[in-house]
Amino acid sequence: MERKEINASIAIQVLPNVVENEEIVRVVDEVIEFIKSKGLKMNVAPFETTVEGDFDELMEIVKECQIVAVKAGAEGAMSYVKINYKPKGDILKIDEKISKYNR
Repeated sequence: MERKEINASIAIQVLPNVVENEEIVRVVDEVIEFIKSKGLKMNVAPFETTVEGDFDELMEIVKECQIVAVKAGAEGAMSYVKINYKPKGDILKIDEKISKYNR
């Protein structure tokens, strides 16, 4: 499958509706694995995961993250999403933002 232009990035924090910390981590890990399975450039941080790619594909990922959390055992999920969208591309990429800090 041919990749579309990178015209967007998202940062998503999924907060599953579960009680125990271990269960929060388990459900969030499943959500992160789902995002990772998409093969897009991503960066996992303590409070959110950043992903870059095609806007429509990223919006579908945001939607599916909720479903993954529920299928993993959460009663529901609350998510906080930041969206950077430029229809003609040329967004500021993950590496451009943080590579200097990871040397």
